[in-house]
Amino acid sequence: MIAQHVVVHGQVQGVGFRWWAAREAARIGVTGWVRNRADGAVEALVEGEPEPVQTMVDELASGPRHAAVSAVDVEDATPTGSTRFVVEP
Repeated sequence: MIAQHVVVHGQVQGVGFRWWAAREAARIGVTGWVRNRADGAVEALVEGEPEPVQTMVDELASGPRHAAVSAVDVEDATPTGSTRFVVEP
């Protein structure tokens, strides 16, 4: 089990990014959370086996069709043992 902390920059708020991320997480089979940041970015913690986590990070770097991702910051994180993927405010 690994975890990645991801910050997605660009036109990523107001385009359904968080709800799209939750659907992708369920499809891929990872847990964690996603939320909007005050600076206009979207932040996520993705947990699971290495391959699905990397797949989710790659999906976050692309975003949903109405998003315009300009940059992605990814850092290793400590897994929390979450059992689901949560959309936070």
